[in-house]
Amino acid sequence: MSLTVHDPTIEGSTIECEITPPRHTQRFFSGEPFRVEYNVDLEGLPTEIATIPALAHVCPVAWANGVDVEVSAVDETFLETLEEVREVLRGMYPSFIEGGDIRVGEVVDTRTDRSPEEFDRSGLLFSGGIDSVASYVRQREETPTLISIQGWVVGVEQDDRWEGARTDIDTFAADRGLDVQNVRSNMLSCLDMPMLQAHYKRYVDGAWYSSVGHGIGLVALCAPLSYALGLGTIHIASSHTDEFEHPWGSHPSIDNNVRWTYTSGNHDGYELSRQEKVELIADYVETETTAFPIRTCVHEDRGGNCNECEKCYRTMVGMVLAGLDPNRFGYEMDERRFHEVREGFEQRTFVMDDHTIFHWRDIQDHVRYGREFPVDGATAFFEWLETVDIGAITESATEATHRKVVRGVARNIPYPVYNSLYPVYGTLKKQI
Repeated sequence: MSLTVHDPTIEGSTIECEITPPRHTQRFFSGEPFRVEYNVDLEGLPTEIATIPALAHVCPVAWANGVDVEVSAVDETFLETLEEVREVLRGMYPSFIEGGDIRVGEVVDTRTDRSPEEFDRSGLLFSGGIDSVASYVRQREETPTLISIQGWVVGVEQDDRWEGARTDIDTFAADRGLDVQNVRSNMLSCLDMPMLQAHYKRYVDGAWYSSVGHGIGLVALCAPLSYALGLGTIHIASSHTDEFEHPWGSHPSIDNNVRWTYTSGNHDGYELSRQEKVELIADYVETETTAFPIRTCVHEDRGGNCNECEKCYRTMVGMVLAGLDPNRFGYEMDERRFHEVREGFEQRTFVMDDHTIFHWRDIQDHVRYGREFPVDGATAFFEWLETVDIGAITESATEATHRKVVRGVARNIPYPVYNSLYPVYGTLKKQI
């Protein structure tokens, strides 16, 4: 049995693909067709380019189940990408990535109808967070098109929250004379993310998409856009350096191998740690006349920063260490926040994975006292932070019991039963 990605329908700026998984993998799909919307007219877009976003999102799920993927037509260069990325993921996750073939009706070389000179611009996946702002600073001489995506950190149905995030991105772009392209996709809701998480959390450090799918997924989501606008490079900001020893879904061996027509991905900033990126932004800010919001939070309902989650705390601490006042960049920071961070560690309320532990240790490694910190209490806080064993202090912080229970149940019941019970779990978990 194979998973089928059906021929896409293209209407104006929207692409839709039906997905038919074999029965034993149906639990990992919601039943929705894959859908993605752009700001540009896609009339005349080749089918073999239009299918790229859907293929990039369903193939990792198929490979995790040893299932072949069937598609009527695919770009020749992207077919090579799928084969290469499959082997990279199999090397990263030998315990569950089984592999599977791509069964194609027609392999098409889309380079025959275009020339390399037409793809002389670049795009940058841009969320307005530390990583993507640092990549803009690095690539600003290219005047890249900023590409913002609704459907990952901000859900496809969270329009009010998206409006707040998009407004900040639009302002950042307008102040620098940059073009912005907004992409809206149900790439995560067409998959059954709770079930993927239930089955594979034991193998990965983080969520399914972050750990497995987001490198190839986010870059490939830009394929129709790049074909229409002539973008030869799609920059995606790195999350780590080579010192991070755990598998992750965005990595040079993945992102730099994502290609189609005359476009390729670029995993940007891999040589810089997160704190070094904050320092880079601090240097850039010295040349700017106006401050700008930096959005790193995944919780705040209006698309800004909640100032109370682990990631907000970590970002504010890193900014203060670099000499930046977080209050100028969309945060609310004062001496009290340092006490809250310390309590979070000492009371074991921060639940952190290897990814977040890596970033806190990075901050520790960069503590220096040769500058004046912009927030009171910083020196005392950093003196304390230097002494903390981050790994040991977070070992006893564990995730909520109800999440462990639902994963254990979901892994071991038939899909039809799970499908009927999951809405009940969604209601009950609010009461736990």
